[in-house]
Order: sequence, then C-alpha cells, then structure tokens
Amino acid sequence: MTDATSAVAAEAARVDWTAGRRAFLRTCGLAAAGAAALGVAGRPTAALAAPVSDADVLNFALNLEYLEAEFYLRATTGVGLDDSDTGGVGDKGGVKGGRKVKFDTKAIKLYAEEIAGDELAHVRFLRAGLGSAAVARPQINLKGSFTAAAKAAGLVKGDQEFDAFANETNFLLASFIFEDVGVTAYKGAAPLLTDKGLLEAAAGILGVEAYHAGIIRTLLFQMGQFEQAQAISDARDSLDGDSNLDKGIGDKKEADLVPTDKNGVAFSRSVPQVKAIVYLGGEAKGGFYPKGINGAFA
Repeated sequence: MTDATSAVAAEAARVDWTAGRRAFLRTCGLAAAGAAALGVAGRPTAALAAPVSDADVLNFALNLEYLEAEFYLRATTGVGLDDSDTGGVGDKGGVKGGRKVKFDTKAIKLYAEEIAGDELAHVRFLRAGLGSAAVARPQINLKGSFTAAAKAAGLVKGDQEFDAFANETNFLLASFIFEDVGVTAYKGAAPLLTDKGLLEAAAGILGVEAYHAGIIRTLLFQMGQFEQAQAISDARDSLDGDSNLDKGIGDKKEADLVPTDKNGVAFSRSVPQVKAIVYLGGEAKGGFYPKGINGAFA
C-alpha cells in the first residue's frame, strides 16, 4: 500500500460503517422512504406525475459523490473505488481516465488526500443508508470531459487537450469545476427532503463540500489563477440557465472566496441545473456521465 493510499484509507476509516448505517436508517427513516413523495421544481412535466422519494434525492447525491470520489482517489492514489463500493440499482459503468498526480507542494498533496478520504466516506455513508436501494456507479469520463469543459471555459482551444492530472495546478482547476457545483446541489436539494434526519445528514455533507470548495478556491487565489477560475465560473453559469448562480475567486485587488448572494447566503441549483453542468450541456447524458446518471432523476 502506498503512502497516499494509506492516507486516504485513514481518512475513510474515521467512519463506522455499521453504526453509521443503523443510525442513518433510524434517523432518516429510509425504510419507508418510498412512501414519501414530493414535487421537484424544474423537472420535465411528464416526470412530475411520478412520486419522488427522499431516497431518490439521496441517490442523486450518490451519483455526484461517485464522480468526486473517483476523481480524487485516482488523483491521490492512482486507483478508484473498490468494486464493493460501486454496485447497485441500474447499469454499472466503468471509469475512463484518471491517474496519480505528481504534486509539487506537500500541503496541496495533503489537502487532496484528505478530500479523497471524505469523498470515499460520503459514497460509503450514502450507500449504507440506502442499502439495496443504492444506485450503481454510472459510467464516468475523467478524460475527454475535462477537455470539453476547458474548451467551454476558453482555457484550451482547437485540438488542445486539458489533462486534469498533469500537474497540481490543473488538478486544482479541475477540482474547482466540481466543488462549487456540489455545494449548490446539496443546498438546492434541501427543500426536496421530507425527513428531518435526512436533512441533517445532507446538511452535514454540504458543510464538508463547502470546506472543500473553500480550500480549492483559496489555493487558486494564492496561485493567482483569477482569470482561469472566472472562466470556469462563467462556463458553469452559461450551462445552468439565465440566472447568475456562480462567482469566480476575485482578482489581485479583491478576494471573492465565498460565493454568496447579496444576503450572504450560498446559491442553490436545481436538479436540472446540476445535470446541465455535469453533462456539459447534454440534455440526458454526456460530459462526465456519457450514459447519464442512475436513479429517478436520470
């Protein structure tokens, strides 16, 4: 086992999976989640007729956590999720791309390993709570998708490729694509949850994702990646509709490390808005999920 793998495993080991599953089921009432239906603003009209449960919302989050876990694990250890962490309902897909990053800065390496451990823990925690209802990991693209995202942001042009794993700067810019989306996705999902225990659990994960986003944004600011971060922010905003739900990190004169509205409140994104970003404009699939996600929101 490499030092990086050991470090990530240590982070993930903080979670007691057995106790976590019992507590999750007890507090969130997922055994009866199928009976809890709610409307989802922004979903296609035809989909509104179908009831959506808290478990469906949780599975949507699991799809996103699969993506983040695969990205960070491969960047820090060179390998992704174990097979035991990827099965479930729906078509299980493989992962294209991703490799261990050669970090030049020890602090950034340690930050990345901690985040990888958190994302692995999120996957296992959500899967434990959902039990047999957990969706399988969908097909994930960590290669061409980053180039497409970088082209959308204007970071590369023509036949140029953007390798998210080439160096620590590229890794941080790639991380920036995910982290703010994760925060706004959990914030947007909050009104869709009917069980207070589940809402508390989701709020806890949102807090962790916000910590991650803050680390990434601060590092990019320190590195002077102002224009690059703004380009990614603008690209996300162009994909998720007419509303302005994003911010860069500021410039040499002023920091903007905490993206909030005029009231100091974090932005929210709906399910369709999140999908539009991770699909890179595709309506039902594409981008980081070549065949779409699994679950009720597919």
